[in-house]
Order: sequence, then C-alpha cells, then structure tokens
Amino acid sequence: MPDRGQRVEALQRAARERIVVLDGPKGTEIQRRNPTEDDFRGEQFVSHNQDLKGNNDILNLTRPDIIEQIHRDYADAGAEILSTNTFNANAISQGEYGLADQTYAINKAGAAIARKVADAFSSRNRLLWVAGAIGPTNATLSLSPDVNLPEFRATDFETMVGVYKEAARGLMDGGADYLLIETVFDTLNAKAAIAAVRDLEAETGEGIPMALSMTVVDKSGRNLSGQTVEAFYTSIAHAEPITVGINCSLGAEQMRTYIAALSRISESLIHVYPNAGLPNDLGGYDEPPQTTSAHLGEWAQSGLVNIVGGCCGTTPDHIRAIAKAVSGQSSRGIPERSTAMRLSGLEPFSIAG
Repeated sequence: MPDRGQRVEALQRAARERIVVLDGPKGTEIQRRNPTEDDFRGEQFVSHNQDLKGNNDILNLTRPDIIEQIHRDYADAGAEILSTNTFNANAISQGEYGLADQTYAINKAGAAIARKVADAFSSRNRLLWVAGAIGPTNATLSLSPDVNLPEFRATDFETMVGVYKEAARGLMDGGADYLLIETVFDTLNAKAAIAAVRDLEAETGEGIPMALSMTVVDKSGRNLSGQTVEAFYTSIAHAEPITVGINCSLGAEQMRTYIAALSRISESLIHVYPNAGLPNDLGGYDEPPQTTSAHLGEWAQSGLVNIVGGCCGTTPDHIRAIAKAVSGQSSRGIPERSTAMRLSGLEPFSIAG
C-alpha cells in the first residue's frame, strides 16, 4: 500500500487526467438510519449529563459500524474520495454537547473508519483517498453575533487556531490523506485553519496537504464575510491548496457561474460538491440524481472541474449518477496566469508588473 505522500501525488495526477469522484454528505445518511439517543451515547457516554442525539460526529466513537457502512455505500456507488464524518468535530461545536474534550478522539476515529474502508476498496486498478473534513465551526471571526455590538467577537484568532489544530492532529493521526477545510463562510476562519495546519506541520516535521472549499450564501456569489469567489481565492492562494472549490451553497444550477469564475483563475485543482438543489419549505432536498449529475456532467464537458461530488441532500444514488456522468471525461487544465501583485478585500485587485 502506498504511503500518504504517494497517495496524494496519485490523487493530483489522477485529477489532472480525469474527473475524480468525491462522496456525499454524512448527516442525511445518518438521519436515514434513525439512530436513537442510546446509539449516540453508546457505552462510553451512558451517564453523560446532556442529550447527545443529533451529535453525528460522536457516532465515530459510539456506533462506528453506522459510519463505516455509509462510507461503504458511497464507495460502492463509485466515490473515490471518502470524506470523514467530522464536520462538527471541533471543540467549539462539541462544547455545546459537553464533549469538547473528545475532539481529538472523534477526529482520529473518524479518519480511521474512512481509512479502513478506503483501503478495503483499493486495489491495483483503483485507489481510494481519505479527506479529513474540517467544518467552519459555528463561530465567526469577521462578524459580531450581536447586532448591537458590532465590535464583539465570540472568540479570537489564536483560540480558533488551537481549535482547528486539535481537529487536524486527530485527522492526520487517524490516517487522512489530506485535510478538507470546507464550507468556508468566513475567510478569516479559513486563515485560522491554514495557520493551524502550518503550526502542526512545524511540530511534526511533515507536510500536510490541504484543500479549501468556500460556500456561497446567495446569488450574489459571496460568502458570509462578503468575499467573491475570486477574492476568496486570492486570500488563500498562499496556502497552495491541492484543490480549491465551492461546496454546499446553492444547487448546481445556480452555482455554475461561480465555479466557472474560480476555474478561470485557480492554479490549484478545482473541486465542487453542490447541494441537491435548493431546500424545500421543510428544509429537505428534492432534486433527483439525474438532475444533479446532468449539471456536473456538463461542467466536466466544459472543462471546469477536476473533482466532483455531492453535499446536502445528495445520496449514494446521486454519487452513482455523478460518477456515470463524468466517466471518461477529461479534467480541467491548470491555467497560466501572468505575474502580478494580487490583493483582496471583498473583491480582488491586481497590479500588473
């Protein structure tokens, strides 16, 4: 079995030659299995003094069999990258359940489960990778949670770096190939995550590949902290992510403009994993697999993407349809960009040499 460095090189090589398929969400698949409070507690937290139902990440410890089966379902559907069940496995989010001290263990277990399935499905002709998912937390560094106190912040940059670092350490120790810093609604949060990875690299003496994934909050094409996709890329390009892209956000039909804009400028590989359309009145997703896959298939034909998958509302059936739609398609080529000083606020600004 190749080591981590060899696997990451193989992923980058594959994504330059063809479209690589990422898996779909864990939350909706967990909900479909209707786990009980007892499932979330397991034997480890039977006497915990708070309800744990809905804390999907803790199932990595209490019901790893559920998470393993979800990974297997996605691998069976054609997914080549398995993302870990760790979207909320950080001290801030877990603190709401009184489990902040379990952050490292949750992340390590989540990566180990995905690694087990990836290795089981890998063969001489097919290699599966593990992306260590790091969600944005429910805190923001750029904005105040109190409209009456615009200067107030619920946390600070150094604290956020520590939160991300603990999660990243667990994911890498558990066997992740790279870190997927996803659903970035606040670019300053993403910068804290980048700083955390760099700190961890300095401690371990090993390079840690990372990917960054922005979420567009509405049809303005901006994230919650106000940046366009071009400004976001300019803000994080120094991290040299192996992939950069957009996830969650809108449905694929509404996202094409923004992924096309990012594709024109990114010197990294491009990934995208949209929701299954826009949510309905009850918060569910109704877009069928053939609709989502048709959009992503067209993006592949148009040379916009290297890696595709699904986010909220997508299922193994969506991933199966997406894999079929992009099969045999060549992937996006990396554009050559002129030398310039590139700056960003809410929008990008370049000064040519």
